[in-house]
Amino acid sequence: MSVRAFDLICFDLDGTLVETAPEIMDAVNDALRHFNLSEVTQQQVNDWIGHGTRELLVQALADRTGTTADSVRSGDLLRTVLPVYDNFYEQRCGTRSHLYPHVRETLTALRAQGVKLAVVTNKEGRYTQVVLDVHQLTPMFDAVVSGDTFPAKKPNPVGVENCLSRFGVRPDRALFVGDSSIDAATARNAGLPVWLLPYGYNMGQPIAACAPDRVISDFSSLLNQ
Repeated sequence: MSVRAFDLICFDLDGTLVETAPEIMDAVNDALRHFNLSEVTQQQVNDWIGHGTRELLVQALADRTGTTADSVRSGDLLRTVLPVYDNFYEQRCGTRSHLYPHVRETLTALRAQGVKLAVVTNKEGRYTQVVLDVHQLTPMFDAVVSGDTFPAKKPNPVGVENCLSRFGVRPDRALFVGDSSIDAATARNAGLPVWLLPYGYNMGQPIAACAPDRVISDFSSLLNQ
């Protein structure tokens, strides 16, 4: 019987477990049209994903109104747009997103091996839960840490450290799996090795530039630790 390499694996969500960018773009453009603003492109949305929904909307509104991100963050428009986006995203969630290949089978196999599984995402909790529920992933995870679970979010390591503490796992027995420089920095800050997938949303930058411990092109590579 082989000995498993990790007792805990923490996963990013968008761009790692689920391809969500198309329906995120749809909801962003729904909200922009609602306020008579022009639409953004899929590539723009892909490049803005990673820091949470609020920051994505900050970038979209700054781009479409020709103002600075700082002015959007401090202005009234963002507060007005957020609940409108929230409504549109709930309607859109699950309409154009899908699990990446081998995600469900791999998670099932890891659970069977006794590995604790956690989601650590910057997506706000209300959106995280919708995505997990729509794609029937909720039962797969022992812990879910969203962008608003703690006062700080990735790359702050608080979410990962909470999972380590909760399950009594040392950093050298845990792994972070993601798709971006944010995930790489989170893992380094928590003292974990990090494996990155090249098909997600890394703000338009090549994933190898993040210097992960491994780049895995296939999610099922997690079964070959």
